[in-house]
Amino acid sequence: MRKLHHLEVSELDSTSTIFHGGTLHTIDPESEGAEAFLVYGTRFGAVGSLDNCRTAAAELSSRPPREVDLTGLTVVPGFIDAHAHPLMYGQMMSWVDCGPDKARTIPHIIALLKDAAATLPEHLPIRGYGYEHRNLSEGRHPLKEELDQVSTTREVYLMNASGHGGVVNSFTFDKYGITRDTPNPTGGEFFKNANGDLTGEISDAACNILTGITGVKVGHHGPNFHLEDEPEEHLRQLRTAQEKFLAGGVTTIGDCQVTRRELDMYLQLSATGQLKTRVSMYLLSHLLDHAIDTGLHGAFGNSHLSFAGIKFYADGTLGGWTAYFPDGYVGDPCRTGQLYHDPADYADLIMKAHAVGLQTATHAQSPDALAMVLDAIERAQEAHPAADARHRIEHCGLPTPDQIDRIKRLGVHPVNQPQHYYNWGEGVTAAIGTPGERFNPLGEFISAGVPVTISSDAPVAAPKPLEAIQAAVTRVTRNGHQLGSDSLRITAPEALAAHTLNGALTLGREDELGSISTGKRADFVVLGEDPLTVSPNRIAAIPVHETWVDGRQHYSSSDA
Repeated sequence: MRKLHHLEVSELDSTSTIFHGGTLHTIDPESEGAEAFLVYGTRFGAVGSLDNCRTAAAELSSRPPREVDLTGLTVVPGFIDAHAHPLMYGQMMSWVDCGPDKARTIPHIIALLKDAAATLPEHLPIRGYGYEHRNLSEGRHPLKEELDQVSTTREVYLMNASGHGGVVNSFTFDKYGITRDTPNPTGGEFFKNANGDLTGEISDAACNILTGITGVKVGHHGPNFHLEDEPEEHLRQLRTAQEKFLAGGVTTIGDCQVTRRELDMYLQLSATGQLKTRVSMYLLSHLLDHAIDTGLHGAFGNSHLSFAGIKFYADGTLGGWTAYFPDGYVGDPCRTGQLYHDPADYADLIMKAHAVGLQTATHAQSPDALAMVLDAIERAQEAHPAADARHRIEHCGLPTPDQIDRIKRLGVHPVNQPQHYYNWGEGVTAAIGTPGERFNPLGEFISAGVPVTISSDAPVAAPKPLEAIQAAVTRVTRNGHQLGSDSLRITAPEALAAHTLNGALTLGREDELGSISTGKRADFVVLGEDPLTVSPNRIAAIPVHETWVDGRQHYSSSDA
């Protein structure tokens, strides 16, 4: 794991600022109860009493420190969103929002898309996102014939909230030569009705038809997320997304789907001084051999842009009913989802990565998919013991109690997204029945001694850590239902740690990020209220006033 560069005056700006007067949650046992902290250059120069911070400031610089009174406000470490897709999120922001706040019926969705079609140039496709069919009054996916009402002369694509597929119109199928006789690609499906006709719904690798020649066409190594745009448009999308992360208080992002396209965009932002957030990149698994051949299996990068590991997929998504349930879904026994790899092939890939010291992050939702992941990690650990490999399981939706014990024993870090059950928790129970109430069993992880990390998976959910924390504490869905028993909930302090220090641990950056501690990077957030004392059902409504990265203010609600 990466080590902290100790506080050195030579690398820091000579300015210093003391923040005091507000409520301070450092997420550091050694400084809990602190009343002030000193920011010296890019790092925390001291944390403790106001007098101690003034003394430290005098020792570090002959210049008197600036003092900021935060009375009535609360300061927490910068939020760490350990699993997100910033470029895809930025791209979605240029599409039509068809989420539950905008549309609750299929006619509402059609109307939104028609409005967009009336304003966009004729040569551009119509793209919408955010619908979850179980949140619609019809309780089903739209049909291609319904999207034909939007246009019969250009592509219409409505992405499911899961990001793992959606619905297209008839023109799109005709354009790419997809018929009822077209075979399903490995790791994807063109869905058909009882008569064998295409419904318009596509999932995972079937989305290859939309990605273009330079799109992310990786087959069983993962679904296609990002559709093609001009490089300058991608840069604009990434800059726009970055501002949304900062507005939510996010200072560090784990990008869990990086290909050449994402890397190029990050490098361009970095070269022009526009990369404000920190990004830890996980290359998609088809790049594993390239990473090994080029020596990317050690620490690489700087404090803002670094390489973290390799992203794999074990199965699909619960939201799109592509997670692997070999006995079928309760909501549709004909659907089983799929594994992305043969278990033996997947185990060989994990072995190859683990052997050179690469951290792996595998998307896995169902118990069968989780079993494949844990078996592979255990085999790799037996062959090449590593006490601190920190392999990750992304989403880790429905682990059995025995699998949670294995996760603890193997030192695996699950990375969960409470906003998933906030947005469509009822959909999970509709898909797989009562067992779905345990979706993301954070309380069981805590009871077993497994560190909990929570994140957004943006654009599947907006990068709003306070909304994620509220969902983790209450397990109450958007529709007002509590998903599962109280034993699955976690406390507000546990949830705050899960979105700060535990995120740093998962990224291997706890020596420099995740808490307000002397010597660490000065990333912090100023909130309007205290998330540990307000009513749990009000946490998401707490305003984010300021977001600071490296001791510089990069977001202010007053400016916004």
